[in-house]
Amino acid sequence: MSRIGKKPIAIPEKTEVTISGSVVTVKGPSGTLTRTISPVLEVKVVEKEVIVSLKSETPESAVLWGTITSHIGNMIEGVNTPFVKRLLVEGVGYKWEVKGDKLALNLGFSHPVEVKIPEIVKVAIEKGVLVANSIDKDALGQFVAYVRSFRKPEPFKGKGIRYEGEVIRRKEGKKTA
Repeated sequence: MSRIGKKPIAIPEKTEVTISGSVVTVKGPSGTLTRTISPVLEVKVVEKEVIVSLKSETPESAVLWGTITSHIGNMIEGVNTPFVKRLLVEGVGYKWEVKGDKLALNLGFSHPVEVKIPEIVKVAIEKGVLVANSIDKDALGQFVAYVRSFRKPEPFKGKGIRYEGEVIRRKEGKKTA
């Protein structure tokens, strides 16, 4: 039994949750999100709470129960206050800039790397820090992880792209005799 799945999700004011079949739609001040849920789960809106329950207890439904509950909670939170992730770049000549709907990265390769920014994600650069925000937590996390994957921080000099607040364990280099 899922501890997360058992808890009801509170719906704040100015937020509307509608369920039609297996599609959950959350509308709030920042935008609208929709998600298709598995048919083994049942979602109901009771007063100002969303309740996710099992239609039948199967191994598949037990696994999805807490996951879908968390996704719906993230949707409700996102349409009220967008999620924000910050990336830092360290290294000589490493930089990035936003060009329309693309992010241009100079990361020490022989060519600049261009990444298409998803429509739901907004990107800004403030003093060398990439600030990405979105109402969709999944899309934001996927985009930021993809950008970071081009140059993960290395442990010797700490060069690369890292999350703000991420601690890189540094290694000692080779000793000279």
